[in-house]
Amino acid sequence: MNKEDIRELTDEELVEKISSEQLRYKKLRFNHTVSPLDNPLVLRGVRRDIARLKTELKNRQIANQKEQA
Repeated sequence: MNKEDIRELTDEELVEKISSEQLRYKKLRFNHTVSPLDNPLVLRGVRRDIARLKTELKNRQIANQKEQA
């Protein structure tokens, strides 16, 4: 998921995407514990996607606070 795709999402879609990616990460981590994944770097990618989504959501919240002030 790249920056342009993330910026096109609405706030509600961002929250939904964050929760779905967190659930996906938990499942991948559990599956990796039980039997190793073919590509364990997938875990890093999902974790970084979650961070990108959270960063964009936080930046929007800060921008909204500045507009209201």
